[in-house]
Amino acid sequence: MTAESTQSDGAGGPEQPGRSRPTGLLDVLNVGALVLDADGRIVFWTPQAEELIGYTAEEALGKYAARLIIHPEHMQSVSELFADVLETGRSWAGAFPIRHKDGSTRLMEFRNMRLLDDLGDVYALGIAADHTLLQRVETDLALCEQLINQSPIGLALMDPDLRYLMVNPALERIDGIPAEDHVGRHLRETLPFPDVDTVESALRQVLTTGTPLLDQYHVGRPPSDPDHEHAWSLSFYRLEDPGGRILGAAASVVDVTERHRAAAEADRARRRLALVASASTRVGTTLEVEQTARELADIAAPELADVVAVDVLDSVLACRRKRRPDSGPEFFRALALKASHPTVALRAADSPGDLATYDGDRLVTLCVHTGRPVLVRHVGERDLPRIARDAEGTALLAQAGVHSYLAVPLIAHGEVLGALDLKRTRNPLPFDEDDVVLAGELATRAAVAIDNARWFQSVRNTAVTLQRSLLPEHPPHLTGLEVASRYQPAQATSEVGGDWYDVIPLADDRTALVVGDVMGNGIDAAATMGRLRTATCAYADLDLDPGEVLQHLDKITCDLEHYIVTCIYAVYDPHSKRCRIANAGHMPPALARSGAAPELLDLPSGAPLGVGGVPFETTTIELNPNDLLVLYTDGLVETRLHPIDDRLNVLLSFLDEADRPLEEICDLLLYGLRNSDDHDDVALLVARAK
Repeated sequence: MTAESTQSDGAGGPEQPGRSRPTGLLDVLNVGALVLDADGRIVFWTPQAEELIGYTAEEALGKYAARLIIHPEHMQSVSELFADVLETGRSWAGAFPIRHKDGSTRLMEFRNMRLLDDLGDVYALGIAADHTLLQRVETDLALCEQLINQSPIGLALMDPDLRYLMVNPALERIDGIPAEDHVGRHLRETLPFPDVDTVESALRQVLTTGTPLLDQYHVGRPPSDPDHEHAWSLSFYRLEDPGGRILGAAASVVDVTERHRAAAEADRARRRLALVASASTRVGTTLEVEQTARELADIAAPELADVVAVDVLDSVLACRRKRRPDSGPEFFRALALKASHPTVALRAADSPGDLATYDGDRLVTLCVHTGRPVLVRHVGERDLPRIARDAEGTALLAQAGVHSYLAVPLIAHGEVLGALDLKRTRNPLPFDEDDVVLAGELATRAAVAIDNARWFQSVRNTAVTLQRSLLPEHPPHLTGLEVASRYQPAQATSEVGGDWYDVIPLADDRTALVVGDVMGNGIDAAATMGRLRTATCAYADLDLDPGEVLQHLDKITCDLEHYIVTCIYAVYDPHSKRCRIANAGHMPPALARSGAAPELLDLPSGAPLGVGGVPFETTTIELNPNDLLVLYTDGLVETRLHPIDDRLNVLLSFLDEADRPLEEICDLLLYGLRNSDDHDDVALLVARAK
């Protein structure tokens, strides 16, 4: 009797002839089978037996097995073994040398057992495999098992429906689920990834195409450690038997949490450095306290906090030195407020410009009293009342979901100026020590800029007050003349300038108009301007010609140290409608007549006051009703970027409608010609004949 071998493809159907290939472990081992009758004759012989021993079925069937394949020296022991199996029914297993058809001796692994047919006849079944091949397979299996069980990489086998068949201990440790709880469950039931649908879809693609998917990076929170983020590298492979039938899929999971955290920390450090670098260019761009505070708030939200407030002690803005901090309340002036998203927490904060009192038990007060950061990693119900100013603010902060708080002092030159107040609502991470260091770095840079700005503003306010105190008030009434004036200090300097104007009533209803510019700035320039203005008033009363007045002023200026002054001096007589003008190196006046294009008066320019020995000429012009005369200093038209002729043409273009109110004309000229960063002050005097 013989046996026919049938093999199947991966779909379960029969293989076509000529496509025979191994489909299982027994076929890989090439296990052969033979059946002996009670006399020891071969009555069944498989093709695998032929491959192992060399004899065809025709050559083997009916032959005594012992004579065919057993060496004579082993005949006795084989006969006893055969008889024992048939008589007792006990199976026997072991390795035994057999004789191959080619004459060689080969060691075979045998399994022998007794068989009974329906007639009660006894047979012996022998199953044989090559001993060397079997040992190699056993070694490979043992090795694989140890590698799987001892591997630090999580491994899982899944069926085609993506249900777990087996997981190794490493995967148990990674996802915190026992191996027995994996088996039979779907992949999505154990993976702690928010993108599990994407992972499952990718794995099904691997099953379909057979193309492995390697080193896929995923982040999640495993059940074993739900409070911390972990990262894994996943790889998927399709599993096939030797015949190509799809058995399922294998997944390897490598815990790369430490690498993920190191990379995240490195990225965080890069972003922090970038933030500090950005702060060095974005904070303190102007010498304005409020603008500097806004710049600090803009850079801190949302990179550092969700809600940012910058508050400065009111005594600091007043440039008053504080006594040593105590435990009492403090007055804060809110300078800036910024949120990274719409939140009711803004309603709990003080609006920019507001003055608020915070009791001594408030955390922001504690921050400025101690000069040290105040950190509340996890804000609780007891903390909110110490953060907010009042009960309403406490409720709003609770509603906004404030869960972490940090206040950092603004310190410059050893003086506490105020505090940088930071809250987190949407960002789930609490503030940590790294945040304290970063916030301190930003606060330090901003504090220096705020300190510079507040002293600049204080000095500048003093300078402007001094300058304006030296300028005249307009006479209540001038015959035949309407005047308006402006003084605007330089926008980019804190020092006092030397520009001035004056309107001096004279005898016989006449009026003297003066505009001058002391070159330079500072207290000395202001003092020189005051002396020249006083002298001008004195000489005007002497009823001198304008050129003569400038000559006297020139002598006075020559006696002053290192000062050059330009000046326009004009006297208008409303009865004759004439205006006599003398120029000492000054910008030419502009004249706008009714029905004519505005023009610059062509006057002898003369030398500046202080040069000495140069005569000054007087020019007479007609100034009829509604004619407009504009006197100004060079700060109105001179810039570093434009030719002076172009700027003078712009000035004239603003006088096309000379019938505007004088106050409007002054504003139009200043706002139309001045820039926020101009480095020179301006004196402007506009007169209209009536």
